[in-house]
Amino acid sequence: MEKLNHTVTEFILAGFTTDPVMQLFLFVVFLLMYCITVIGNIILIVLICTDSRLYTAMYFFIGNLSFLDLWYSTVYTPKIMLTCISEDKSISFVGCLAQFFFSAGLAYSECYLLATMAYDRYMAISKPLLYTQAMSPKLSSYLVAASYTGGFISSTIITSETFTLTFCGDVIDDFFCDLPPLVKLACDVKDSYQAVLYFILASNVISPTVFILASYLFIIAAILRISSTQGRLKAFSTCGSHLTAVTLYYGSILFIYFRPSTSYTLERDKFVSVFCTVAMPMVNPMIYSLRNRDVKDAFKKMRNKIRIS
Repeated sequence: MEKLNHTVTEFILAGFTTDPVMQLFLFVVFLLMYCITVIGNIILIVLICTDSRLYTAMYFFIGNLSFLDLWYSTVYTPKIMLTCISEDKSISFVGCLAQFFFSAGLAYSECYLLATMAYDRYMAISKPLLYTQAMSPKLSSYLVAASYTGGFISSTIITSETFTLTFCGDVIDDFFCDLPPLVKLACDVKDSYQAVLYFILASNVISPTVFILASYLFIIAAILRISSTQGRLKAFSTCGSHLTAVTLYYGSILFIYFRPSTSYTLERDKFVSVFCTVAMPMVNPMIYSLRNRDVKDAFKKMRNKIRIS
């Protein structure tokens, strides 16, 4: 195939379907999901910033997770909606690079942040009396800053490596600029690129996963030392939301990126990508609010203030 790397100025996003009726339906679905995502995450951030009962490390991390989800969804969803209703399915080379860079940076940052939240839960359960001092605002800020720094350093590396590949086509068989469809367009993927790719994915996904699993082993051990059954259930319930979010997020990532190449199909993975990029940012606020009494009480308090005013 003719190498197009130096002449490609834009890519074409194939999306899901060319049926106009289905495209309109998908536009409405994505619009509703994006509205719910924006409203849900903003409300959660406002509650955490304004209610003094939520001034703890746990809610500080949840607030940053909502910020990441809000930003992450905004990187993708508006362009997806525009592609659904527009005849122009193109995205510029620079636009594709920017979308790839920010999406990778935010995704990797969320991986680190979820690992940090697992450590926070371990400290809360194993050392409840020292939790406030152990997870001080200063340490929490450092951990969040480290999550962002690690995520965007890795994103810079993988973005620079990916967009210096030689492409043999300009049609991305997906609805956004993601790693698998871009690599599929490459004329030749060298072993050096594969090594960088595996290193980035291992350091940003596998390492946090191992850290989270280790944290939960220590959490389980700490819970088993609690004498009362009620105390054990209460301690474990504080981890339920985080464990649910971790399972959904890491499960989706591992499904897409860590499988044998023989089982890889873009069509099937488009739906998993939708879940990661559009659904997860919408679901996370529900996970951390519906089962959390403090958040629900803060929401009721804010609602009552609005009514009075």
